[in-house]
Amino acid sequence: METSLTRESALELLYQYNQDEFHRQHARIVGGVMRYFAETLGYVDDADFWEIVGILHDLDFEQYPDQHCIKERELLRAHGVEESIIHATASHGYGITVDIAPEHEMEKVLYATDELTGLIGAVAIMRPSKSVQDLETKSVKKKFKNKKFAAGCSREVIQRGADMLGWDLDELIEKTILAMRTCEE
Repeated sequence: METSLTRESALELLYQYNQDEFHRQHARIVGGVMRYFAETLGYVDDADFWEIVGILHDLDFEQYPDQHCIKERELLRAHGVEESIIHATASHGYGITVDIAPEHEMEKVLYATDELTGLIGAVAIMRPSKSVQDLETKSVKKKFKNKKFAAGCSREVIQRGADMLGWDLDELIEKTILAMRTCEE
């Protein structure tokens, strides 16, 4: 998968539309998670592309939360970004704000892990270490079952993402924790 964007230019574009450090950090984490999955799932040559998709996936969320994944396509096109990136970033809103289904394994990983990184991050900051480095799957699974904990993280989307990938929930959580350990700031 080819792109004219670099990680640095993707971050510049992200920062143009996102001022809140929380959104910027989320984008960097999802980018790192996507890179990890590209490398571990056999897409090493496409790792830069996967990371850029992760960085740009919520480009419009801060300014246009009610048009998430809709406005993003317009913004990315205005900046001359490739349609493959536009499709990939928009597909993580499938069934929520858009009808663009994740097709490629990369898009399914993004769909499955976007919400999950938020849940895992929320669990991690409650720990004495405030880190994913010592976080276990069972801790996340326990909080996953508590719908009031990190209520903004859709358990339904996470489960649908796991199903799209053909993974059980424990496998998705475990792999995402490992991915987040590589990009902790």
